[in-house]
Parts: sequence; structure tokens; C-alpha cells
Amino acid sequence: MVWLNNGSSDSDPVPALSDVIPFPRARDDSIWAVMAEAGRTARIAEIYPSREAALADRDWREAQVKAYAHFLRSARQPIPRYSIAPIRRADLPRSWTPLPALGFLRVQFS
Repeated sequence: MVWLNNGSSDSDPVPALSDVIPFPRARDDSIWAVMAEAGRTARIAEIYPSREAALADRDWREAQVKAYAHFLRSARQPIPRYSIAPIRRADLPRSWTPLPALGFLRVQFS
């Protein structure tokens, strides 16, 4: 809320018109994305507000892939690789939806 001073008194706690009123900084737009890559296809698998949460999700997804590695090889499916990267929320596609961790088993990666 911005108060305007009518100049009635110097003891008023209300700032004068010539005073600079600081506004809060804009919120940081950066988020952390877990990126999934299989072959030539890359997707944003999930997004997180912190790097630590993204690292934990990446580690969990890699463990799931490792558990199904034999199946993926026998089915001749590309084995996904996961990484994290900072992105801006504005760069997230409008139609983006999270990629299920085992979505590659149901051919939902592409």
C-alpha cells in the first residue's frame, strides 16, 4: 500500500511524495527440471523448486531404469538418461505434463 502525504506535518510517519518507496523484487522465475533423454528425444520429466529435490528425483528415476535395464534391452527400447538443468518457468511448454518414471515401459516417452 502506498500512502501519499498531504504535507501537513513533518512528524507524520507517512512518506513525502519525493521519498522513494522500495517495491518488493519480482519473484525468481527459475526452477529445476529433470530432463529425460532417450535416443534423439528429450523431454522435461518433472520440475522442482529446488536443486536438491531435482537431484533426488533424478537418482530415483535412474534407479528405476537400472531395475528394468534387462527388459529395456530385450524389448529394444532406448534406455533413458536423466539429468537436471535450471530453466525458467516461462520456458516450460504450455502443454507440458510430467513424465511418469516408468512411462517408457508404456511407450509414453515420445
